[in-house]
Amino acid sequence: MQTQTFTPEKTAQALATIERNAKLQAQLIEDLLDVSRILRGKMVLNVEPINLVTIIEAAIETVRLAAESKGITLRLVVSDGANQWERGNMNLWERGLNGASPPLPLPSSCPPVIEVWGDSARLQQIVWNLLTNAVKFTPYAGQVEVQLAPVGDGEWGVESGTWQMGAGETHLHTDAMDRVSSGSPAFAQITVSDTGKGIDPNFLPHVFDYFRQEDGATTRKFGGLGLGLAIVRHLTEQHGGTIQADSPGEGQGATFTVRLPLLTRRRSEAIDEGQDPDSPMTSSQHPLAGLRILVVDDEADMRELMLTVLETYGAQVSIVQSAKEALRLLQQTQPDLLISDIGMPDMDGYMLIQQVRKLPPDKGRYIPAIALTAYASEFDQQQALAAGFQQHIAKPVEPDVLVEAIATLLRL
Repeated sequence: MQTQTFTPEKTAQALATIERNAKLQAQLIEDLLDVSRILRGKMVLNVEPINLVTIIEAAIETVRLAAESKGITLRLVVSDGANQWERGNMNLWERGLNGASPPLPLPSSCPPVIEVWGDSARLQQIVWNLLTNAVKFTPYAGQVEVQLAPVGDGEWGVESGTWQMGAGETHLHTDAMDRVSSGSPAFAQITVSDTGKGIDPNFLPHVFDYFRQEDGATTRKFGGLGLGLAIVRHLTEQHGGTIQADSPGEGQGATFTVRLPLLTRRRSEAIDEGQDPDSPMTSSQHPLAGLRILVVDDEADMRELMLTVLETYGAQVSIVQSAKEALRLLQQTQPDLLISDIGMPDMDGYMLIQQVRKLPPDKGRYIPAIALTAYASEFDQQQALAAGFQQHIAKPVEPDVLVEAIATLLRL
């Protein structure tokens, strides 16, 4: 374009190509950065009550133009069990009764609020990735549908928003949960389905693996590194949820189902009334009074947070930013508890606790230890326990859950 003159049409086409490839490169870089954060255990969530309807609407808007350019019908259906609200390409909500065929029209209204406890940006990233794939792999004049509904009777719902997750299953701290009354939903279920190219049954078990695509032709035609769905799975599990993929086969479309723990009514009402839903569930305002705690974390923000939380509950806190500093400090003083991050440079948390367990008894060999990390799968939990930690707590951490874990470990 700099060496010769093009017609306006060619110029517009060339600029569109440049923009498309620039966006693709930017997305590839962002995916690689996310994978780096995940592998280093640095994917931290900023959690708050989130209305999933708003999240899904925002994600849909980002893919609407791409869908329209391919003549794809984009539809959102929100259900509360009795009623359902539909929003199609006309961008208007239509309400009807579930079970009516066709749906019985009711006065237009906004859909219900379906809340979870999560990170707004990361939840939108989950939905956006699923929608982007659906639009990308759906041919001209196809259909993409998103469904949102509360599901699951008599299960567990999130009360404090702190969880431990395993690959493909959920491990929830019971002190962070509310028992949902019989017949009440426990999960928010997001379903993204399309009429696209589908997934080969042999590839289906690997669809969430890092750097995996069905074949080389997919990479050449659609681009990407095969990271999007792997990131989606990690983010879903980090929110205490599950995700699964289903497809009848090639050329028959695909369906992705995400389940996230619903925000329970007790916590939601506490937030609405201006109460602190994370206030400690103890009779004493200083349950850690007099405890000497050593915290090891290479992130300044996390060190500041831990210092503030633990001192608020009465503990005497020593903070260091590396495993080597922690080992030096243990030669000088004997804290009652060690709390260590896992993903640290030079010497990680696993290596630190292994070194601590080799120290003389009077230098910290038997010190109780908690692993505090974003490495949150069941395998990571078992690895932390095998290395020498007594407990494993996944980030982001709720203060009352941390205090309860400390109290349980030290039998306070």
